[in-house]
Amino acid sequence: MTQLVDEKVRQTDGSRPAPSGPRPVHGVLILVVALVIVAAIVIAGVVPRLRAKAEVRTETDNLAVPAVNVIHPKRGSPQQEIVLPGNIQAFIDAPIYARTNGYLQSWYFDIGARVRKGQLLAIIDTPEVDQQLQQARADLNTAQANLRLSEITNNRYDGLKNTDSVAQQDVDNAHGDYAAKKATVDSAAYNVKRLEDLQSFTKVYSPFDGVITARNTDIGQLINSGSASPAKELFHVAATRTLRVFINVPQQYSVAAKPGLSADLTLAQFPGRKFQGKLVRTANAIDLASRTLLVEVDVDNTTGELLPGAFTEVHLKIPADIPTFILPVNTLIFRAQGLQVAAVENNNTAKLLPITLGRDFGAEVEVVSGLTGQESIIASPPDSIIDGEQVRIAQPNQQGGSSNGSPAPH
Repeated sequence: MTQLVDEKVRQTDGSRPAPSGPRPVHGVLILVVALVIVAAIVIAGVVPRLRAKAEVRTETDNLAVPAVNVIHPKRGSPQQEIVLPGNIQAFIDAPIYARTNGYLQSWYFDIGARVRKGQLLAIIDTPEVDQQLQQARADLNTAQANLRLSEITNNRYDGLKNTDSVAQQDVDNAHGDYAAKKATVDSAAYNVKRLEDLQSFTKVYSPFDGVITARNTDIGQLINSGSASPAKELFHVAATRTLRVFINVPQQYSVAAKPGLSADLTLAQFPGRKFQGKLVRTANAIDLASRTLLVEVDVDNTTGELLPGAFTEVHLKIPADIPTFILPVNTLIFRAQGLQVAAVENNNTAKLLPITLGRDFGAEVEVVSGLTGQESIIASPPDSIIDGEQVRIAQPNQQGGSSNGSPAPH
């Protein structure tokens, strides 16, 4: 009874009994929101890092492929002449030696003197040769006297042989003695002639018209013959009326380098002047070491202005049009394999091309072989570049040049 009264009293107070079902969803929502916030915070921190890592990886890959600037070869203008270095030489150049022993008695021409062929240059005193010649002549006289006696004996024995007054052996001995005496006379005569020739060498003559370029002796000096050792050069004579200039023509011009081509010579001591020359002969063979053709250009020097030994530039006029290309010097690669340039192929790979240079213009060079003109040549290529290496072409700047200041493609 008391219990029922208490329940009624609670009901009268408005109190409700405690629910006996599941917890409300309000707490679950709060948990879900909290998880979402945490996940968002995590994603906001991780994703930028992943993106930055990917960008770094991409940039690293891009940097691993070198960026290059390319240019296209310029077509060289048709050239009608090539300029090659050369050394002027005398048409004939000969050292003059003595052919006998003795002492220099006198000389008649010094350096710079012009001499004619057969003109006396010097006289050599040869007392020993003179004595040997006198002895040889005396030996010849003795041999001739013995020959005459042997001839008389031989003729006498021939006459007695028919009468059987002498033995055949004596006749044969007489014949043999006569032949031996005759050979002795011939030997003595040849020895006299040899010494006479040596004596004639006491006078030294010029072998051709020319200029004395050196005098290496003086009066009283001991002279040794040219066949003796040590031999000393007495004079040096050079024929300078016509001069030779030997030049090495590059292989690509060798076909056009024919005898008859005109050539002009320019020298530093004659500014603004040209000396006319003509190509007269070629070696008709390419030198294996330099890949050039040796040719000779002759130039008239009647005035004597040109001097042997001088350096000159030969302007050789080539009639044929040989295609060439012009490249900056910063495209060249110098390696043990030879001179090369690097070109970019269609698949962005590098290709090393061997080339042959023509003339050097300072900042640019002439390429005479190895290019077609369609290549994309790398300017300032890396030293480590190799065949097949991946490269990427850098974009040119707004001024039309490349991004590193290299010349823009033509």
